[in-house]
Amino acid sequence: MSLLSFESICTLLLSQVFLVLGIQEIHADQEMIDKISAAGQLMQCSASLDVLFVLDGSYSIGKGSFERSKHFASKLCDAFDIHPDRVRVGMMQFSSTPRLEFSLDSYRTKQDLKERIQRVVFRGGSTETGRALKYILCKGFPGGRNSSVPQVLIIISDGKSQDSTAVPAVQVKERHIVVFAVGIRFPRWEELDVLASEPTEQHVLFAGDASDAANGLCSTLTASVCSTTAPGCKVESHPCERRTLETVKELAGNYVCWKGSKQPNAVGASLCPFYRWKKVLIKHPSRCFRTVCPDPCDSQPCQNGGTCVPEGLHKYHCLCPVGHGGDIHCAPKLSLECSVDLLFLIDSSAGVTLEGFLRYKAFLKRFLQAVMGQDSPVNVGVAQYSSSVRIAIEVGQHKDVFSLMKSIDALNFSGGGALTGRALQYVAQHGFRSSPAFAEEQGNLPRVVVLLTGSKSQDSVAEVAKHVRDQDLILIGVGSSFMRAELTKVTGSPKQTIVYSDPQDLFNRIPQLQRRICSLDSPEGCQAQSLDLVFAVDASAGVGLENFLRLRGFVRSSSLHFSINRDVTQIALVCYGSKAHTAFALDTHTSSAAVLQATNQLPFLGGSASAAAALLHVFSDLMTVQKGARPGVNKVVVVLTNGGGMEDAAAPAQQLRHNGILVFVVAVGDAQRDVLLRVAGSPDYLVHISSYEDLQYHQDLIMERICEEAKSPVNLCKPNPCMNQGVCILGPGSYRCECHGWEGPHCESRVLRGGSPRSQVFPPRFPAHWSSGGSRHFSKAPRHTRRHKGSEALTQMH
Repeated sequence: MSLLSFESICTLLLSQVFLVLGIQEIHADQEMIDKISAAGQLMQCSASLDVLFVLDGSYSIGKGSFERSKHFASKLCDAFDIHPDRVRVGMMQFSSTPRLEFSLDSYRTKQDLKERIQRVVFRGGSTETGRALKYILCKGFPGGRNSSVPQVLIIISDGKSQDSTAVPAVQVKERHIVVFAVGIRFPRWEELDVLASEPTEQHVLFAGDASDAANGLCSTLTASVCSTTAPGCKVESHPCERRTLETVKELAGNYVCWKGSKQPNAVGASLCPFYRWKKVLIKHPSRCFRTVCPDPCDSQPCQNGGTCVPEGLHKYHCLCPVGHGGDIHCAPKLSLECSVDLLFLIDSSAGVTLEGFLRYKAFLKRFLQAVMGQDSPVNVGVAQYSSSVRIAIEVGQHKDVFSLMKSIDALNFSGGGALTGRALQYVAQHGFRSSPAFAEEQGNLPRVVVLLTGSKSQDSVAEVAKHVRDQDLILIGVGSSFMRAELTKVTGSPKQTIVYSDPQDLFNRIPQLQRRICSLDSPEGCQAQSLDLVFAVDASAGVGLENFLRLRGFVRSSSLHFSINRDVTQIALVCYGSKAHTAFALDTHTSSAAVLQATNQLPFLGGSASAAAALLHVFSDLMTVQKGARPGVNKVVVVLTNGGGMEDAAAPAQQLRHNGILVFVVAVGDAQRDVLLRVAGSPDYLVHISSYEDLQYHQDLIMERICEEAKSPVNLCKPNPCMNQGVCILGPGSYRCECHGWEGPHCESRVLRGGSPRSQVFPPRFPAHWSSGGSRHFSKAPRHTRRHKGSEALTQMH
């Protein structure tokens, strides 16, 4: 193989490597890139807009890059509100000749449009970009509207046109068409600059990174056409580097060559220059304009040196240092300070499999390492069961964690049937005989059995479990979500049942199990938690009057779990049939007695049920500042329903969650679980009860989950406290409303002629005080209402 051919192969391989690399790089840290990515998911253009995609389908692009062009077009459609009265989209493909793939009035929904884009077929040919522009000058935007609607042309090409583009590009822009030139593969950026509108830095993009390019395009449109950014988000510029592959001529050296001479039949030797062609990357420094939004870690939620890792727009997790991890924010390590005799009963049957058994051992070890200190007052034992039962570690046998871990490691998988009832009966009789160590403490310590199981029992458990509980043994069940019903039969209460959604989620339940064990004698409440709580009660004919009265009674008894006043918990009540009716708003009643009395007046409506109407009513009429909702306070909506009329409720429920409001669904009867899950958003916020008679037994569990939500960090700007299209802007421990045509703390007053809009800054809670001079100022809330979190990308509520 010659040296030249070897170099050619190397150059070819190098170019393939470059194909994998991004051809546009933003020179920013990973945190900034994550914020750009998160902002792109928030952006949505709902203005009247005609958009025409022009895709280069020539052979120089190739089928692979053409498919990437389609992917970018489809990605961008996610940010457009596709509707005949709002954003219309058409597509054209060009190569030797231009071809209209579909006109702007062809597709009325986003789904249909994206499916059609996927069906566009690569055609091949030469690159005649100038001809494509002349076609647009002649035909316009087929299916578009009149000139009053802004027109946007998005050309996706490698820029290597075989005809002249300068004159038609100028003519297109003279018609006030906004032109974006989007490079694909290895673009010729100078030619794309000629095609694009000014300033070119904001109108030239790279389609290889579809998310980044979509963000950049929407960021540019924000200033002129679309209101795509949420409150708190802003357009920023960053240094970026665009690259392209160029073929350059390079001197390889001087080699001996033979030349003729003037003398006949004579040849002379000489040195001749030899050249070769090679592919090189040419760099084009530029600036990229992108929208950046706050991410969940901006508020530094991780304590004690923990590292915050964002997970999308709203979620994060903390990497905690050793000795911490008591909760998601790296609180000091969990501990079992309560004195109990604790026996773990582990399923070792064939149904749980060897993998499941090893997972339970790992969970048990991690739990005990997290909660047991050197002087822990808890006595621990372990039993395992399948067809038979064995006490592997007697309660109180080990007082140090190290020896306990060694004994747990020695447990072996048994296989066989799952006789859970028999195992419970055995440990009730034999599991606690040797504990505690001191006789005078005998009988004084609570005796707790934690059942770890992943397979349905092959014998009866309900009656046996009741008999065990009657002997003053406390049963706690831990298992996968499909075991929920059986575990509740074992424990006698959903509150004593802990379920996980997937294998990794099991380990997330360690704090929950610790709280459950140590709250046996001191039930948890949320008397002192700040909360704005709305009950939405199904009062339709599907529920019926008798069951409606049970739901109303549930609201009455639930309200007793809270300290109701302006500074702690506020409660609102809504009932709904086909329409929603407000019984009282959040700021109506300031005492438990008043709430109880008003709840008794809640009317039965009858008719059909529409949970969507109820949730929309709660969003627009109750969770607002003018109706008493407090910035900086967690907000929860509890929907009490028989599952009817829930089909259209998923979208308004998601809208509530997007604005920082938790939706908790309590469904009674034979409702479709998948429909309920879409409304609740997570199995953690769905309680499905078989009958209205059992509702009372689930109240403790429901209140506990609501109280847990009341402790989580909040965002002062979610939901948006600013009225009349005001923009909420976070500050350190405060927020302000930026008003346009309005004024006041929350943009509540229209600006009088000659006035100018103002914005005021105030802390989370804002009781007003009047000084002797008549001036007004805003004071901070009590300590427990000042939690806030800049953790979610901000969005405007109204």
